[in-house]
Amino acid sequence: MSYSVGQVAGFAGVTVRTLHHYDDIGLLVPSERSHAGHRRYSDADLDRLQQILFYRELGFPLDEVAALLDDPDADPRAHLRRQHELLTARIEKLRKMAAAVEHAMEARKMGINLTPEERFEVFGDKDPEQYAQEAEERWGGTEAYAESQRRAASYTKEDWKRMQAEVADWGERYDALMAAGEPPTGERAMDMAEEHRQHICSWFYECPYDVHQGLAEMYVADERFKAFYDAMRPGLAEHLRDAIVANASRHSA
Repeated sequence: MSYSVGQVAGFAGVTVRTLHHYDDIGLLVPSERSHAGHRRYSDADLDRLQQILFYRELGFPLDEVAALLDDPDADPRAHLRRQHELLTARIEKLRKMAAAVEHAMEARKMGINLTPEERFEVFGDKDPEQYAQEAEERWGGTEAYAESQRRAASYTKEDWKRMQAEVADWGERYDALMAAGEPPTGERAMDMAEEHRQHICSWFYECPYDVHQGLAEMYVADERFKAFYDAMRPGLAEHLRDAIVANASRHSA
């Protein structure tokens, strides 16, 4: 049984060009040629290619790989034992690296590049990690979530304080709007809903109108979000939800 260069490239996950190069330098010379002169690889050739790729994955340069495989005193089983030892050591090293990266990711999640003192100064008694696990469970696989995490991890204390100030200012103006009796379908309320959407786009992720409407329903259905908005003014969560829906309709018309 023999295989074409294209078949072997597919089996091994390498390019035809790579196999040609291995042939040119004498590292993996096909055992056969077709009548037309095309390379044909035997099962023994595939075994050698596997050994080559193991050593390459471990970082060995091609000349060292050739020297190891062409050593007349080498036992094929010794190659496998050595590769197993090297791979085991590399797996352990990679495991430690992965643990370090995971720790760094956790440390930077939701802007935890702030010191404890800075976090308290910015957020007071509101823990920004309070909903982090739930948010990851709900939206962890989405591009919006990934983008939000990327942005938040880069924010400084001053960024968070500016964001908080924008939210507070928006809340005061929405409170005044409701106090003045503005309906959620009015121009002023819809403009405030649009400002709310733009705030999300600016600080976290692109928030199209359909996504904004989904968030609006959550602000009313989830008691924690409802409490956040109703703390600005009782009934604000439902008023905002209706304003967001009206604003989305306005922009889709």
